[in-house]
Amino acid sequence: MTLEIRDGLRKVGYIFFSSHRPKDSIVEIAERFGKPLVPWENGLIQTLVPRTKAAPNSYSGIYGLDRFPFHSDLAHWRTPPRYLLLRCITGFADVPTLMIDGHDLIDAVSLDVLGRAIFKPRRPREGSVSLLRLCEPVDDVVRVRWDEVFLKPASRIGEVANLRVREWLSICTPIALSLAETHDTLLIDNWRMLHARSPILAGRETRAIERVYLEALH
Repeated sequence: MTLEIRDGLRKVGYIFFSSHRPKDSIVEIAERFGKPLVPWENGLIQTLVPRTKAAPNSYSGIYGLDRFPFHSDLAHWRTPPRYLLLRCITGFADVPTLMIDGHDLIDAVSLDVLGRAIFKPRRPREGSVSLLRLCEPVDDVVRVRWDEVFLKPASRIGEVANLRVREWLSICTPIALSLAETHDTLLIDNWRMLHARSPILAGRETRAIERVYLEALH
């Protein structure tokens, strides 16, 4: 199974499992795939639900029920989580998860520009501000990071990259994949794929998706 997962992620950057292992919890599934990551205290599982009011420094606080922008999760961390696992509790076919392949982004903007673009987190983290590259080689892959809310350009080439990435994202065609049925499960390579939540339509406010991060596969 792990070899198939690795091959699938290498080919397209994500794997969808329809109504996957209904008797298992998301933690049990995460542990079957790899090593779960606790990003903050008591934060192993996050339940994502639409909110009209939330902390002002969160996506829900900024965008409410509107579409979230494309991003990689925790892109402002020096080492973002390697994978994210999403599992449907309550889903709807007309509220898909949108994805963009970072390889296509590299082809569109160029590895030279993205590799030299320096960004910094919008706010200090743990008392310091890290300078981060949008693209950088890590082991045998090129890690892509992007978040127009929590990352800001910190160099001239960063300003150029910021404009080019935003322009390309505004015209590209994303992959739309719906976590519609209970236990539908989606594993995403967070170092490759950018993702976004589509708008929450009227009557879809009960949508609930569980999320667990993985730092590695078995």
